[in-house]
Amino acid sequence: MNLIVDVGVLQVLLLAVMFLSIMVEIKTGGLGVGVLLGIVAAAVFWGSQYTRGLVELYHIAVFLAGVLMIIVEILLPTVGLLAGLGVAAMLYSIVLALGGDIGALAALGIALVISVVLFMLIVSRLPSSKLWNKIVLQKSSRTQEGYVSAAEQSELVGKTGEVLTELRPSGTARIDGRPVDVISEGAYIQKGKQIVVLSVNGSRVVVREA
Repeated sequence: MNLIVDVGVLQVLLLAVMFLSIMVEIKTGGLGVGVLLGIVAAAVFWGSQYTRGLVELYHIAVFLAGVLMIIVEILLPTVGLLAGLGVAAMLYSIVLALGGDIGALAALGIALVISVVLFMLIVSRLPSSKLWNKIVLQKSSRTQEGYVSAAEQSELVGKTGEVLTELRPSGTARIDGRPVDVISEGAYIQKGKQIVVLSVNGSRVVVREA
């Protein structure tokens, strides 16, 4: 019983090392960081499963095909399709190698969690590849960098205009000779009435009947 448990723990740890090495390679763009460790872990995992008669050459071939697709994606970054297919092929083969049942999914999930935790601990120390920059958003759209969600129209405050469509409470008014989407303070305002702009907050122009 203890031997079975130990084997299960070893399988999870080997899987965690394999997943970690893949994440590191995607992050670094194939610099070779952790590749040797990942190859050794994969060899031990698949070798032990094969010698115990738990996997066939087909399962190993699917896994290797997934690895190959990820390598091609790293070397020749496309839209990430190959990387996605590669990861799917690897996970599929691993689940089959572990028995293809709920226990296999549980072991896979635990290994993924361990590898992600370890990766997050070392990610800040690794250089970034083009593929990684595609996967992770590097910049936020901040106002300081010139990004705005809507054109500010603060110059409209205090100006008057004419209601073009009934405000219930939103609608359109002509202000400074051009149509502007506005919203009343809350009261209904008929078409043709004169309004005055009370405040402007982004694209929200609040008006009141003059």
